[in-house]
Amino acid sequence: MIRVTFLGTSGAVPTVSRAPSAVHLNREGDEFLFDCGEGTQRQMMRFGTGFGLSHLFVSHLHGDHVLGIPGLVQSLDFNDREEPLAIHGPPGSKRHLTELVHAVGHDPGFPVTVREVRPGAVALDREEYEVRAFETNHRTSSVGYALVEADRKGRFDREKAEAELGIPPGPAYGRLHAGETIELDDGRVVDPEEVVGPPRPGRRVVYTGDTRPVEATVEAAENADLLVHDATFLHEAVDRARKTAHSTAREAAEVADRAEAKRLALTHLSSRYAGRAHELEREAAEAFDGEAFLPDDGEEIEVPFPDADDE
Repeated sequence: MIRVTFLGTSGAVPTVSRAPSAVHLNREGDEFLFDCGEGTQRQMMRFGTGFGLSHLFVSHLHGDHVLGIPGLVQSLDFNDREEPLAIHGPPGSKRHLTELVHAVGHDPGFPVTVREVRPGAVALDREEYEVRAFETNHRTSSVGYALVEADRKGRFDREKAEAELGIPPGPAYGRLHAGETIELDDGRVVDPEEVVGPPRPGRRVVYTGDTRPVEATVEAAENADLLVHDATFLHEAVDRARKTAHSTAREAAEVADRAEAKRLALTHLSSRYAGRAHELEREAAEAFDGEAFLPDDGEEIEVPFPDADDE
């Protein structure tokens, strides 16, 4: 299960209904936070994500993406946290992020590590998935992040194994599914390819932070199950988007379309569109064949496996 909760979907200026940038992701119990705008800790309480996060991935150092860090760290400390927290940020961010962790002289009673990650590097390496940094284009040092799962084993054809090949149910099935060739009691040799299908792709979730449309996002989001992309403006304000190094809803949709992503979440909505959010969705839908939506704060979605419909 991958569950994504949008904690803050506003642009630089929050509104009554939208908080600054923060996205919570739960992958099979591993909890991550992408950016941490002011008030994120309260959003986590309000929308029930809990405080079990182990890694915080910061896209860049603008205030609406990091000013929630001191409050979050201190709240974790007040709740007697002992587990370590790792904070990842773009090149040049370590000193500033460390200062935020220790704001107003607070020294957390649990381990906090801060490290910089360059575009193209793996920020978090696990056996079943990686979190990779990729290049973005904002007005300061910045990166986006892609959670990319490893391929899964192919499906085991139990019917063929039992009915056609006469393999009795038992440990042999597990050995074949693990890629091992077996020999049956009658001397026949069965290769795993005879009963196991091709590897099945894992899931991919991509978060850009603030950025202009860039080729690196297209590459990182190739066939992504979910692309969370800056869509600060309508395309009528594209000159403003270029000047401030943001994207329009149409530009975000064009990136998603080129990447052949399945779903596009439009985030970092400018406060000027407080009552017009539907216009961004409509604009994106015109340039993207997949599902484009602008989540509300607190909206929670699940990201299924690419072949879930075949189950």
